[in-house]
Amino acid sequence: MNIKIRFERPFCIALILSALLLGACGGPDRPKESSLQTETKPRVTVPDFMADSAYHHIKAQVEFGPRVPNTPAHAKCSEYLTGLLKGYAAEVIVQKGQVYAYNKNTLNFKNIIASWNPGNTDRILLCAHWDSRPYADFDPDPKKHNKPIDGANDGASGVGVLLEIARNLSLKNPSVGVDIILFDAEDYGPPQDHSLSGHSDAYWGLGSQYWAKNPHKTDYSAKYGILLDMVGARNATFLMEGISMQYASDIVRQVWNTANRLGYSSWFLFEQGGYITDDHIPLNTIRNIPTIDIIHLDQNSKTGFYPYWHTTGDNLEKIDKNTLKAVGQTLLTVIYEEV
Repeated sequence: MNIKIRFERPFCIALILSALLLGACGGPDRPKESSLQTETKPRVTVPDFMADSAYHHIKAQVEFGPRVPNTPAHAKCSEYLTGLLKGYAAEVIVQKGQVYAYNKNTLNFKNIIASWNPGNTDRILLCAHWDSRPYADFDPDPKKHNKPIDGANDGASGVGVLLEIARNLSLKNPSVGVDIILFDAEDYGPPQDHSLSGHSDAYWGLGSQYWAKNPHKTDYSAKYGILLDMVGARNATFLMEGISMQYASDIVRQVWNTANRLGYSSWFLFEQGGYITDDHIPLNTIRNIPTIDIIHLDQNSKTGFYPYWHTTGDNLEKIDKNTLKAVGQTLLTVIYEEV
């Protein structure tokens, strides 16, 4: 994802990367907990999210090496992900194509799409990106800026959570249709010292942009979507991201209220976050699916993101099973409480 951030709070926060901010500070009041938190929820049995399973899938992805498009590690990981989902889902489609990176390189990509209850028109879309960053361009060591990253949190964590959700969906069929899309070519945007770095939204989320214009099924739609990005780090904080609030504030509050009801208030904070360029934008603006982004935002870090974002430090050691549990159990509850 790109680093265009504007924090909406009662006071302005100056970031080191202020040149990349989307406008000035200020705006709407801090989000409040909605009445959804006190509504009576349907009595359903929600499966238990196994954080160990999600962690296993994160580890497996990292062990392939950086999942940069056009590399052997990328190809091997796609086979792993596709094989797993074929064992869990009623239907799996691999959308293949080519997109062009900021540097004119041709990227061969694969969006991996798994579906449950494919005939049900009442659908929920869950997604994450499975590729990893080719540059550690925010590493504190400038000598590592051209080194690809493991992407344990930025990429693999969201996929790991969705794979464990997929396992649960295969065991207990939900009442709604569910689609899981693993987007490719999300993180190949220009490095921070490139001339395009300050105005390069079109070069991020290439796989999701392609899918939004060319969905795997004609006229595909969903009630709403949930994007996971950087959802596995220790002490993660998920703020109410700005684009999500702009297009799908009711879904944000539904998810945050569910998380707080389950006891995960330390992770899901009722605070306004920045406006993030991520895979949910084409889903909102092109496919018109109200989609939210659950993403680790840290207003105390230099970038506004997870502290090891786009560095060689984004490795398996930073992954915490408690965070995986908080996100995964929340999403399972949201899915199975749909009626």
